[in-house]
Amino acid sequence: METEKIIDANKQGHPLLTNDIKGNTKKLYIESYGCQMNLNDSEIVASILAENNFNTTQFIEEADLVLVNTCSIRDKAEQTIRKRLQKYNSIKRINPTMKVGVLGCMAERLKSKFLDEEKIVDLVVGPDAYKDLPNLLAEVNEGRDAVNVVLSKDETYGDIAPVRLNSNGVSAFVSITRGCDNMCTFCVVPFTRGRERSRDPQSIIEEIQNLKDRNFREITLLGQNVDSYLWYGGGLKKDFEKASDIAKATAVGFSNLLDLVATTFPTLRVRFFTSNPQDLELEVLHVIAKHPNICRYLHLPVQSGSTTVLKRMNRQHTREEYMELIDNIKRIIPGVAISQDMIIGFCGETEEEHQETLSMMEYVGYDYGFMYAYSERPGTLAAKRLEDDVPEKTKKRRLNEVIAVQRRLSSEHTDRYIGKTMEVLIEGVSKKSDQHWMARNTQNYVAVFPKGNEKVGDYVMVKIEDCTSATLIGKAVSEPQEIPFAV
Repeated sequence: METEKIIDANKQGHPLLTNDIKGNTKKLYIESYGCQMNLNDSEIVASILAENNFNTTQFIEEADLVLVNTCSIRDKAEQTIRKRLQKYNSIKRINPTMKVGVLGCMAERLKSKFLDEEKIVDLVVGPDAYKDLPNLLAEVNEGRDAVNVVLSKDETYGDIAPVRLNSNGVSAFVSITRGCDNMCTFCVVPFTRGRERSRDPQSIIEEIQNLKDRNFREITLLGQNVDSYLWYGGGLKKDFEKASDIAKATAVGFSNLLDLVATTFPTLRVRFFTSNPQDLELEVLHVIAKHPNICRYLHLPVQSGSTTVLKRMNRQHTREEYMELIDNIKRIIPGVAISQDMIIGFCGETEEEHQETLSMMEYVGYDYGFMYAYSERPGTLAAKRLEDDVPEKTKKRRLNEVIAVQRRLSSEHTDRYIGKTMEVLIEGVSKKSDQHWMARNTQNYVAVFPKGNEKVGDYVMVKIEDCTSATLIGKAVSEPQEIPFAV
C-alpha cells in the first residue's frame, strides 16, 4: 500500500482489543503502526492467538505477550517503533515472564538483527508467517529465540476470520490482495511483503456476509494495489500467462470483484484502497458509477507531477497519462473526491520538477492527501542506484509549499458543501464533544452534528452550515435510516 496512513499519527499505536473468550488464560497486548493493511494483519494475528489461549488487554503491564506490528515505509516510523520496544523492555524488567515480539514489515526487513545484535525482542514474525505464531511461542517458552520471516507465494489468510479490533461496529477492512509487483524504486513493500497474489473471491464474499450478519454497514476492500486484483484459481499474478485456458476464461479481475460485492450486498457501503494509476481501468470507474452503494471516493497516489521524476521512481505512468485518467474519473463519476500520496524531494528533483508537482495539484484539485519528504529506505532500488541529493532544507521548503497548496484546495472543497444537504453514515461520537455525532459521507469527508434520536450505524441527511479545512459541521434534517440504498 503506497500511503502510510499512520494509525495514531506516528505516536503510540492503539492497543487493540477483542472480547474476552471464556477459558483463555493468557493476555495479549498488540499495537499496530502504519497502513490499514497492518491493522488488518493485527486482526488476523489476534484471531490466530485467540484460538491459542490469548485474550487481548489494554494494560501492557498485565500482558503475557506484547506484539508490535511494524511499518518500514519511512525512517520516522521505524524510530518510533524502536522507542516503543525500549518501553516494552523497561516493563519486562519488572515482569520478566512477559515476551515481546515484532511483526510485519520491519520484522521482515531487519530479520534476526532484533534477536542477535540488539536482543530487544523474543520473536520476529514476518507478514506471511502469522500462522506459525503458536509454534514460535512454543520455541520461546523453551528458552529459544524464534524467527520466521519467510515470504509466501500463496498465503492470503483467506481462511482466517479476522477478529475486529477496537471496532466501531460500523466499518471493517477486508483484505483482497497481498504483496506488490510494481517495484517502485522508493518503496520497500515488495521486499517486506513479497510478490502479489489475490484471494479467492468466494472467501471474500463469505467474510463480507459475516460482517453483514453482524450488522456492519460499510466495508473497505484492501490491498497494496487493489486494482491489480486477479484470481485465476491460485498462484502469483506474475504467473497468470502460464495458466490454463479455462483458468484464464474464468479469471476474476478487480472490476468483476467490485461489481460482485456491490451487487451481492446492496445495503452495504463499499470502499476500496489503494489504487494504482497504471492499473485503474475505465471499467472500474463504470462499476462505481453503476452502483449507488460504492462510495464516490478514489485514493489515487501520484507521488510526483513530473514525468522525469516518475521515471526515476519507476512509476508506470506519465504526467499526461495521469491527467487523462483524472479527466475520465471526473467525467464518469461526477462529484467524486480524489486524494493523493506525494513524495517531495525525491532523488535528483529539480525546482522545475517540483513546480510540475504543484501545477499537477492545481489541475486535479485534490480533496486531501498524504505528503512526505523523501527518506531513503535501505534495500530499495533508489538506495542502491540513486543519490539522495536534495538538501533537507530544500525538501522541507518544498514540502511546506505542497502542504500549503493542499490546505487551500481542501478548504475550497469543504467550503462548497456549506448550504448543501448530504447523506452521512454515523460512525461514532465526536472526539471533541460527546454531544455530537461523527459521520462520513460518500466522498469520505467527516461531518459532525448534534445528537438526536439517531444511533451509531444510522444514515442521516445532514445540512452543512459550517466547516474547517477537514471537517463539515451541520445538523440533521431527516429521520435516521438503517438502509438508504435502492435494493
